[in-house]
Amino acid sequence: MVIDAVADYLAYHNSNTGGAFLTSVESDEALWDARKTVADFVGGVPNEIVFGANMTTLTLAFSRALAREWGPDDEVIVTRLDHQANIAPWLRAARDAGATVHEVPFDAETLSLDYSRLYDLIGSRTRVVAMGYASNASGTINDVEGVCSRAREVGALTYVDAVHFAPHGVLDVQQIGCDFLACSAYKFFGPHVGIVWGRSDALASFLPYKLPPVADDIPDRWETGTLNHEGIVGTAAAVDWIAGLAGDELVEDRRARIIAGMGVIQALEDPLLERLLTELPRIPGVRIYGPPPGSRRTPTVSLVVDGVPPCEVAKRLGEEGLFVWDGDFYASSVVDDLGLRDAGGLIRIGLAPYNNDDEIDRLVDGISRIAT
Repeated sequence: MVIDAVADYLAYHNSNTGGAFLTSVESDEALWDARKTVADFVGGVPNEIVFGANMTTLTLAFSRALAREWGPDDEVIVTRLDHQANIAPWLRAARDAGATVHEVPFDAETLSLDYSRLYDLIGSRTRVVAMGYASNASGTINDVEGVCSRAREVGALTYVDAVHFAPHGVLDVQQIGCDFLACSAYKFFGPHVGIVWGRSDALASFLPYKLPPVADDIPDRWETGTLNHEGIVGTAAAVDWIAGLAGDELVEDRRARIIAGMGVIQALEDPLLERLLTELPRIPGVRIYGPPPGSRRTPTVSLVVDGVPPCEVAKRLGEEGLFVWDGDFYASSVVDDLGLRDAGGLIRIGLAPYNNDDEIDRLVDGISRIAT
């Protein structure tokens, strides 16, 4: 569906926007339809959807815009459990503004945030709390609702990185209560397109760096240059694919179908995750890093094999057609704080709805042979 949507746009509708001729009008319509689709995906409205090159680039833009109003008396909070895309932009923006940054640690055994420390830090001087919905290194799902609620009490903004969570669970920005939420379409089977949802009043109140001819309306003021039109159209197709997983007989609106489709994904992924978490710890020399049993998590498992560098494990599994990541996956503070930098970081296994029991058997068998 995604490939067909991208190809159809490029072949028959490709144009810049804002023109009076047919393909430009069709492009305007296609991009607006995509905004409506992605708005349904996150639980927002179309003009709250900002598209960009990727989540990192968008976060750099948002951090710079928000930081224009910061000063030496202001504070920003990030977490050590996050991907660097939701750490470094805020650190640099705060540095340029002279603001103070607090980095919230995590527990090395449970890979959960130190919430007592986090809540103590949120106060009247806090301007932004930036945190991940889920850790791409450990699968830990964070209490974003609780943190956003606390931030609202003191008038602080919240910026949630949902890149890792988005392919595995339902996004609902109203329930979360955040001010901004970022994700990446390629994580949920789409093209390489970045997305930020923002509360309409928040999007309208901050002044981004933009060219003078660009409209001051939202979301236009946040989108620089010509967008990746075919990628945005493909992003909508990816959401429609998720919405279609529950079956054609479901007649509710698209938001309801997306929620049902995510339920199908979870029903496929959860048993595979359970098998991994049951069988991998039985292999001598394997240590799993992640939340304890019973915790909310994504179907992501990170581990090390005693005496075998992660890059070697990934290479040998790859030769058997089993693709896993090694290193720090840009969650560099996680690897550093676990003391695994010199050893090469972690091996990360990520499950998706297209995986199956046979692949789990092969994976467990392959790691067993490598460990011995």
